[in-house]
Amino acid sequence: MNGNLQLTREIFRRGVAFRKDAQKILATHEWSKSRTITIEQTYGQLATLTVKQDGLLKQSLKCTELSLFRAAHVLAWAALMDFLEQKLAEDNFTKLNKVREKWKIQSVDDLRDSRSDYQIVDAVRSLELCTKTEEKALKGLLSRRNECAHPTDYEPELNQTLGYVSETLQRIQGLQKRWSKD
Repeated sequence: MNGNLQLTREIFRRGVAFRKDAQKILATHEWSKSRTITIEQTYGQLATLTVKQDGLLKQSLKCTELSLFRAAHVLAWAALMDFLEQKLAEDNFTKLNKVREKWKIQSVDDLRDSRSDYQIVDAVRSLELCTKTEEKALKGLLSRRNECAHPTDYEPELNQTLGYVSETLQRIQGLQKRWSKD
């Protein structure tokens, strides 16, 4: 019995090793879905995320693997927005309500219900939580997300989706690094 268990474990170990090696090889081919492994490496470098952000990013990666490219864009953006909204909520919206006196935000749900993503990115810039260049990049990501979330002729392919998800992860990572210094 013990010999069978050891043999099963060895076969499993070899199977896992084979899968990793195969993904590395396939990831070098331009149209291979295995290229998501490179994004997963970036994802693994992120500092602490909320459970919601983690779930959204994992779903985005799964959508990419399943060729649901528009959905992958939308989910990656949703994770980024939740990340920004949680940052704004850290002080119970005190600083945000100071720079946007008419907003009177009291909760994340209130923020989501009353303000557009574009306005939230503007507010993040006003609070100097991102640079002007980063603000433009975030608005560019929002524009591409909008093309995927609404009826348009835009049909992203694997490479475009990998680039979008990767850039979203890198933006979160860059903001995390800067905010941890403050």
